[in-house]
Amino acid sequence: MKSEIEKQSRQERQVRLMFQDEARFGRINSPRRCWAPKGIRPDVPAQFVREYIYAYAAVSPHDGVMDSLILPEVNAQAMSIFLAEVASRHPDEFILMVMDQAAWHRAADLVVPENIKLEWQPPYSPQCNPVENLWDEIREKWFPNLVFKSLDDVEDKLVEALLVLENDAERTQGIAGFDWLVSINMNAT
Repeated sequence: MKSEIEKQSRQERQVRLMFQDEARFGRINSPRRCWAPKGIRPDVPAQFVREYIYAYAAVSPHDGVMDSLILPEVNAQAMSIFLAEVASRHPDEFILMVMDQAAWHRAADLVVPENIKLEWQPPYSPQCNPVENLWDEIREKWFPNLVFKSLDDVEDKLVEALLVLENDAERTQGIAGFDWLVSINMNAT
């Protein structure tokens, strides 16, 4: 890993540390707590329709830069599309992408762009991935106690949430900027 980063640094590319994850969003909802006047029990709708879409996101905890994409499934082909999108958004940077060890992340047919190096987080450690906090934020702020008439409505709400987070780097950095990550010196040689 060190030699790869050194090689890219010699090519005068800035190194960007990013964390990646996927999340499933659909028409099954989990009722959450909500506010109601004292003495009134709130009526919270529930829905159990098994239709899903998947949000892919990569975030840079140092500056809150976030790249996201919504795709219909999780597999090596979809992951390759996402990695190509991230690479195209950062053509002059070398991206060290940390992700879990899902099967489609390690698939033989996964296409990894030349400016991305994949690193694996330890197994069973989602708490180390700051993207997990972004999923919690989206579910809490954009999807609480909602039912949707169609999967297109779910996608519209998800697009709204992802655009807000992509366009507000300060907010995203506040959610994903774990102290132990932000303290890593990315200017080291």
